[in-house]
Amino acid sequence: MTLSLDDLLAPMSPAQFFAEYHDRQPLHVKGGAAKFASVLSWRQINRLLDMTHIWSSHSLQLVLDGNKVPPEQYCGRATSRDNEQLWQPEAAKVRDWVGRGASLVLNDVDSLTPGLAAISAALEGAGLGKAQANVYVSWQSHKAFPAHFDTHDVWAVQVEGEKTWNIWEGRADWPIPHPAFRAMGQAQHEQAKGRLREKVTLRAGDLLYLPRGWYHDALAEAPASVHIAYGVHAVHGIDLMNILLDRAVRDVEFRKPLPRQDGSAAARFALTARAGQLGQRLAEFCREPQVMAVLEQFVAGYRYQRGGNDLLAARGLAAPAAAAEDAAAAVFRVLAGGAKPVRRGADWVLKTAAGVVPLSPPEAEAAGWILGRPDVAEGELRAAHPAVDAAALLTRLREAGLLVAA
Repeated sequence: MTLSLDDLLAPMSPAQFFAEYHDRQPLHVKGGAAKFASVLSWRQINRLLDMTHIWSSHSLQLVLDGNKVPPEQYCGRATSRDNEQLWQPEAAKVRDWVGRGASLVLNDVDSLTPGLAAISAALEGAGLGKAQANVYVSWQSHKAFPAHFDTHDVWAVQVEGEKTWNIWEGRADWPIPHPAFRAMGQAQHEQAKGRLREKVTLRAGDLLYLPRGWYHDALAEAPASVHIAYGVHAVHGIDLMNILLDRAVRDVEFRKPLPRQDGSAAARFALTARAGQLGQRLAEFCREPQVMAVLEQFVAGYRYQRGGNDLLAARGLAAPAAAAEDAAAAVFRVLAGGAKPVRRGADWVLKTAAGVVPLSPPEAEAAGWILGRPDVAEGELRAAHPAVDAAALLTRLREAGLLVAA
């Protein structure tokens, strides 16, 4: 699965985004239920959670009405594959907390499915920085976090349900992940967030962009909501200091001792003069072609490395693997939840925006079963309704705009 920044922003162009919104102001892009249908689904979330050994109390967190659930209340003590002791989520305990309304936060998932990785690659491919993703599963009327800002740009992709975001007028001045910004109390945040700027309701297929430091909070409005928050970490000016440090190590002037201080004015003057000289040397480093080449390469390559494995092709034993997925395992997302076949005399039909789909009685029963679900696999349909040509019915419903490949 391949996506680009054009795909994420459509119908807006990247040129307009960079000219008017990037690092300037929030942006809400309305999509449609099909836009991000192949990125993540309830089925995939359950499959991810069932990969028990990859989760810990750090990678999977539960939050109820602004308060983190302690690990011991939804985890059990376990031994990792590295023979280390850790807290590991237990399905029964997680279900109990979900029943109470606790939100789930699945951290660092940006490479766990092709859909999640595709958005990561789109953001990084546009030169925006390293894209790290968390999945937030929320339930109606339960807020996970109070008003806050993030130390990175946020790209929120809504894949299920609805969520209303409060976007405040306040913005912190380009915060970074440093104790100076992480140590703020909630009372400070409430004071700094300012007045409400706007309310934005994200529906499945919508995207919300928030520049770094912008105050926000969110609340699920539908019975269930799933959004993926991509934290995009750009290169900062402070990163230049690390490159300059490597350069300074090779400069004898930075290896010399600083003037000894004895409290005299002459000693203070000598230290001030020496600091000025070293500052001038740093400025000279920034004009060196070699230093700028390192910086340019660092900025251009600032992304996480994901994927690229094809072992048989690497040995010359097979052609490069095709991107197409096995059709027999195809899963389809339902876009018209709640739609039902209706009877017209002796026949059954399904009304859609594109027209009317005629159905036989067995197909009408199967279509009602399909449209009452969030998604469906061909094998499941075949098992539940053996009298129906599952592949043909799914194709017709897909062509009518009621289903989309997930």
